[in-house]
Amino acid sequence: MEGKKDQSSLLDKISAPRDLRELTLSELPTASDQLRNFLVQSVAETGGHLSSNLGTVELTVALHYVFNTPHDRLVWDVGHQTYVHKILTGRKEGMSSLRKTGGMAGFPRREESSYDTFGTAHSSTSISAALGMAVASKIAGDDRRVVAIIGDGAMTAGMAFEGLNNAGMNDVNLLVILNDNDMSISENVGALNNYLARILSGGMYSAARKASGKVLERVPSMLELARRAEEHVKGMVMPGTLFEEFGFNYIGPIDGHDVRGLVKTLQNLRKLEGPQFLHVVTKKGKGYAPAEDNPIKYHGVSKFDHSKGIPPATINHKKTYSQVFGDWICEMAKEDDQLVAVTPAMREGSGLVRFSKEYPKRYFDVGIAEQHAITFAGGMACEGYKPVVAIYSTFLQRGYDQLIHDICIQKLSVTLAIDRAGLVGADGPTHHGAFDISFLRCIPNLTIMAPSDESETRNMLYTAHLNPGPSAVRYPRGYGPGEDTSRAMSELSIGKGKIKKSGAEIAILSFGSALQNAMLVAENLACTVADMRFVKPIDEDLVLNLSKSHELLVTIEENVVLGGAGSGVAEVLAKFGMKTPLLQLGLPDYFIEHGSSETLLKQCGLDGAGIEKSINAFREKVT
Repeated sequence: MEGKKDQSSLLDKISAPRDLRELTLSELPTASDQLRNFLVQSVAETGGHLSSNLGTVELTVALHYVFNTPHDRLVWDVGHQTYVHKILTGRKEGMSSLRKTGGMAGFPRREESSYDTFGTAHSSTSISAALGMAVASKIAGDDRRVVAIIGDGAMTAGMAFEGLNNAGMNDVNLLVILNDNDMSISENVGALNNYLARILSGGMYSAARKASGKVLERVPSMLELARRAEEHVKGMVMPGTLFEEFGFNYIGPIDGHDVRGLVKTLQNLRKLEGPQFLHVVTKKGKGYAPAEDNPIKYHGVSKFDHSKGIPPATINHKKTYSQVFGDWICEMAKEDDQLVAVTPAMREGSGLVRFSKEYPKRYFDVGIAEQHAITFAGGMACEGYKPVVAIYSTFLQRGYDQLIHDICIQKLSVTLAIDRAGLVGADGPTHHGAFDISFLRCIPNLTIMAPSDESETRNMLYTAHLNPGPSAVRYPRGYGPGEDTSRAMSELSIGKGKIKKSGAEIAILSFGSALQNAMLVAENLACTVADMRFVKPIDEDLVLNLSKSHELLVTIEENVVLGGAGSGVAEVLAKFGMKTPLLQLGLPDYFIEHGSSETLLKQCGLDGAGIEKSINAFREKVT
């Protein structure tokens, strides 16, 4: 790559979309190249989402060039493809602080810019949000265009189709752009097809289509013949019939890296009334060879040398919790041929790559469809199989009704392997697993476990698999303390914790990965430390014994305090009329921003020093 100075002659002139619109159409490919080069170098220095952003450079340029943003609304689905959007909307200098504590968010944030019209990070919300904006604009009489940009993965979710279905019933100026980065560009996505797209998006075609419909209405048989002929022709050159059934005028597919072609098509579409659907084909990692060759590896990256690419992974004798889960499920599948794995499009992140290869007939990636994943697993459980649903804490929130209605009421044997529980770092408030203990604890028939290390994670997953009913095992992102995972698995006694260290006066009741910091504090304060293991059913006997033998109880969890595991301890004390003072430590009652996990734990007072400080302050207050 060339040096930044040589690359940035056009890019340096752009501090807002109005500057971009001053460029000529012929200058846009150069501007796109400069954006792409800057993007690679910037993300290499900070880490972040790379391949998805490289794939949307030209599309982002074309959108801001054609539409009068921010008056016209752009709603990005998920949002991990919006770095170029941020650069073009006055945040180029902020890219050096991307996803860092106090810096720029990795997803659209309404508080960050007026150009970020809707806060996103979870998939498949864009069409619904954009439709709401379009309807609101129509009611207010505003001359505004609204665009939803959604990926082919996000289009697999039911919510996307709910939005499409409702949009077809509303005569509003809504443009949905399908960014298809998984489909190869075949022969029909070339110069001829781009030409057809511009013709089909033009006003003359639209007017002629309406006029021909009125003429043919007088001859029903001819109208039906024409309709069928149109469907057959479109079926041969474009997969648009489905979206037209929803009431959209379908255009495409077109080359998403031909910025001039995109501009011309969007200019035509902007003039049309009613719901429009543009199918754009892009390539993840476009323009940076390592990311093109391995878009999954470059989806989310840490800091790296862009001139060399991401180096091969170094051997780490410690395992991440996701790796521990991945090894366990393969080991368990060898012993139990009724075990099946279900994931909502999180194969790599959840540690299921090995399982998908070794047991392909027992592996089910259902797409970005968390609700379906839960109920699908329930259906398999009805037939005697033992589904393990690998899902992130933040995404489990989307399948909450299904968990209650379709799993727990029926007492079905489904294991939830809940990854990314607690603080996850740079992805911020939309991805922190801050609420799962609170929203799971109130559901009857559900067993909830929180392992403190890698070995406990295996034993709890094993226990959950053997448990005749729904179970959840919640574990954090990243590496554990390094406990041996080669020992044979053992089934745990349901609802029983254990004492890890004996002390006097103060007892710390730790839930999950907080145990390591609890042990550090115990060295200074001579505390008793209990690894509670089970959030539900909670070990009432252990709680009562500790409350009788200690002057102060302290609960620690990486979950919100409200309704969390500490609340469960408080309920036990109240149930048996115990008056022992209780200090509940956990995540605060506000959304925690992005930053390193270590920094965030310190901010929340959940590092060793913070826990000790809170205990001393509380002890002073109660005495």
